[in-house]
Amino acid sequence: MRVLGVDPGLTRCGVGVVEGVPGRPCTLVAYYVIYTDPGDDLALRLLHLDRSLAELVAEHQPRSVAVERVFSQHNVRTVMGTAQASAVAVLAGARAGLPVSTYTPSEVKAAITGSGQADKAQVTSMVTRLLKLDAPPRPADAADALALAICHIWRGGTRSKLAAAASRHRGGNR
Repeated sequence: MRVLGVDPGLTRCGVGVVEGVPGRPCTLVAYYVIYTDPGDDLALRLLHLDRSLAELVAEHQPRSVAVERVFSQHNVRTVMGTAQASAVAVLAGARAGLPVSTYTPSEVKAAITGSGQADKAQVTSMVTRLLKLDAPPRPADAADALALAICHIWRGGTRSKLAAAASRHRGGNR
């Protein structure tokens, strides 16, 4: 399964593409960071993010999209930009007809490092090891996007298989 992971951000949006199956090592396909200029008009920044994500979805043909779920932060301006970027990422997946899943930062950290309290350096280190990379993905937004994609393959793939099995079971009992 090929997954496009998105670490949403309005100034820096990390994107990682990974292939794999639950319970097996994943393989890096590509990673990117989409930048927008904080001095530009908000509408232009969101449009640039939308176009860039649409191009990456078209180029890499993922089977699903995983996006970091926005959580409450102390800085309202930061959370607003992150929420807007997250919505654009979810829309990019939906527009392409792909299933979109969201994960909290602690879900991703737990899937990648075994601890929901891991710091960015630990996540980056584990992503580097898990994907057998020569160097850590930079900036951290790229590593976080790759972590989201890996998390989805390991957890989301299993989650969707269980949901499909449950649906088949319910259909058979009618």
